[in-house]
Amino acid sequence: MQKGNDTLQIRIMNFKTMSVLVHLLNLKCTDNEKFFHYGTKNFLLIMLMSVALLSMPKAFAWDVSVKPISDKLVLKTNDTRWIRLGAGYRGTGLWTENLNGNLSSGHYSNDNARLYLNGQINQYLKFEVNTECFFCNNTATGENPRMSYNILDAIAKFEYNRYFNIWGGRMLAPTERGELSGPFFQATHDAFKTPFFSQDFSVKFGEGGAGRYGRDDGVTFWGNAAPGFVPGTLGYAMGVFRGLESSHTSGPNSSGTVLTAARVTYNFLNPEKNPGYYTSSTYYGKAGDILAVAFGMSYQKNGAGSSVHRSDFLGFVGDALFEKVLPNNMGVFTANGEYKQFYANYSTAAFSDKDCFCMFDGKSWTVTGLYLIPHKIGIGQFQPYGRFTSVQPNHSSSREEIETGVNYIIDGFNARISAYYQHGDLLLKGLNYAPGIASPAVDVFKMSFQLQI
Repeated sequence: MQKGNDTLQIRIMNFKTMSVLVHLLNLKCTDNEKFFHYGTKNFLLIMLMSVALLSMPKAFAWDVSVKPISDKLVLKTNDTRWIRLGAGYRGTGLWTENLNGNLSSGHYSNDNARLYLNGQINQYLKFEVNTECFFCNNTATGENPRMSYNILDAIAKFEYNRYFNIWGGRMLAPTERGELSGPFFQATHDAFKTPFFSQDFSVKFGEGGAGRYGRDDGVTFWGNAAPGFVPGTLGYAMGVFRGLESSHTSGPNSSGTVLTAARVTYNFLNPEKNPGYYTSSTYYGKAGDILAVAFGMSYQKNGAGSSVHRSDFLGFVGDALFEKVLPNNMGVFTANGEYKQFYANYSTAAFSDKDCFCMFDGKSWTVTGLYLIPHKIGIGQFQPYGRFTSVQPNHSSSREEIETGVNYIIDGFNARISAYYQHGDLLLKGLNYAPGIASPAVDVFKMSFQLQI
């Protein structure tokens, strides 16, 4: 598996959960939006109440694990020689407001379908291979890019001690918490909202590409230590990667420069226990109180623009995770925040060039607050949340999105259902940062599923 955590036990208290959810769903609307919002809110509320009522007779205290089941799918010869197998799936049903202000018929998206394989040869040598269904919704003949089931991660690992370790192969570039948590260890399902770094903005390797799904080919050095002068733990990760690759006739990086990335994290309270330099965006309270502040960067000479209008790319990110286990079994509060500043100063004329690797240039930020209610309803817990995202390109229109919803946590990251609203122009404007981009704000309702073994 990509990551694993321990078991969280939270006890049932009462059924005030539904009243809390009703209050959270009573969002303010303008007059011309009321019909859509009220209809959508009622749909979500009915769904949540149905889950509660159907499962209420079976409500009882339950161990909610955030440890992958695949920890049991292990072929083991001794404590330092083993192989582990796992799998993960994520999918989303989506309904969008149409021009008449009503919900469209919607569609279903296969977000991720992965197989995990990792193991250990001896005390110091390990490996990890994960696969993914790329462009998994592109199943019709002639669609481009076409669906393929291929290698996501392929990593050879030399892990010597807590201070110094080396990974080599195809892996996540160490920049932000969002990337390093991956889609399966996020606090919310639709987590990737701010502009991507090169390896996630791209959709392929080789000429014209800079990686895929946050992965790139390279080498990463990582470790952690307890400095002592300030209570807590300092973690670091830095790597060198292929980055954006261009041919001699197209693309900005004809000289073949490489990309460098680095991240430093300080945990002021309890340490985060994850494999390597991976992260999670919540621990459902199992790790105790967490306060982690981190800074990351990525740089590549000639890493943006086109062959005619090129520029260097430099991206900075600061992110923080705060998680508090409230006293007297009052639940868990989690807050995630992120700020990005990207510098890609190519001419806006590059947007008209076919070979433009048009990286974001500007600033963005997002903040999420979640509350894990300690009550048990059926086999899971409700976790209402809210999120705001702002993306502000230097040469294009700004875009914003408000999201509110609820997670139903059945088995930590192994089994989760999410229902949520999104309102804003972020969806339709997407990753197009060209001048003159305009789009109305729309309302979207999504229902997502996540399973891992």
